[in-house]
Amino acid sequence: MLYPSTLKPGSKIAVTAFSSGVNEAFHPRLERVLTHLRSSGFDVIEGECLQENYQHVSATPEQRSAELMAFLCDDSIAAIAPPWGGEFAMEILPLLDFDRLKTAKPKWLFGFSDISTVQLALMSKLGWSSMHSANLMQLHPNEKDALTRQTLEHLKSAQLGYRFLQHSSTLYQLQGESFANNPDSVLRSTEQTRWKTYPQDSAVTLKGRLIGGCLDTLQYLIGTDYLDLAKLKQRFAPEGIVLYIENAELSPTALKRALLSLRFRGVFEQINGLLVGRNAVTDDGTKDIRSEQALLDVICALSIPVIYDADIGHLPPNMTLFNGAYAHVHVSSEQGQIVQTLR
Repeated sequence: MLYPSTLKPGSKIAVTAFSSGVNEAFHPRLERVLTHLRSSGFDVIEGECLQENYQHVSATPEQRSAELMAFLCDDSIAAIAPPWGGEFAMEILPLLDFDRLKTAKPKWLFGFSDISTVQLALMSKLGWSSMHSANLMQLHPNEKDALTRQTLEHLKSAQLGYRFLQHSSTLYQLQGESFANNPDSVLRSTEQTRWKTYPQDSAVTLKGRLIGGCLDTLQYLIGTDYLDLAKLKQRFAPEGIVLYIENAELSPTALKRALLSLRFRGVFEQINGLLVGRNAVTDDGTKDIRSEQALLDVICALSIPVIYDADIGHLPPNMTLFNGAYAHVHVSSEQGQIVQTLR
């Protein structure tokens, strides 16, 4: 694995939206978090593909990919922070010059949701680690949640040999306040966190290299050059893989189909265990099946341990997960912890 350099005072962080941009209603929130980055000692570079959003994207695929390539190839930049995820990061993947990037200095790319689309491609193509974490727009200076507040602190320590422990949250947020209505909103955590396991009601441990992201997009990448688990396991993960996934928008039936597709393609036979984040689709609508049941219908036939409803994804807070890090994940009595080592 190639771990980028740690962030230090004065490190350059480029902010660009290679998926969804930030429309005018959210500009005050964006300004809050950018000011917070600067006050934390970082040199912030704002991209051109950032403060507009039309049809779910900040600019054309050509413009977004060109700006991202410019930042990725600029060795004075230490990290790239999209404001949040979106819908169509996939369309820029064929436009990225991965051969050219082989000569570039690795850079941190952090966040979650559609950000993981590019994170996984950089890992599969180049061996770069990345950080699946809270998004930039969630990093308000007044945020009190411990997992969220630690996001940038991990990047200040991340290097070979870095080892750290995270515990599951006590409460999570089910319904948050819009950044457009209140640019100073922070997490309103009201729901009890309970990590669950399969087999149910048992202590479960997963060990292996962390690889994963948003299932909504990951399901289409697996088996392509942008996410070849077999190749990744051979190159970087002789200890095996812990695949982590989280669902943003898939209905219960779509979720079940996506998981079945992974099973049919032999994905679960290539991993040591499965770590699933809290499901963001809480309204089953007209579907005569709940999301949890859809998950259980598929994982009950697997021969690997599974942990679900973890602090990953669109119902924050988010743990920080380093793609490629060796992890020891343990759950007992619905409480979880993850120890990660960058090696």
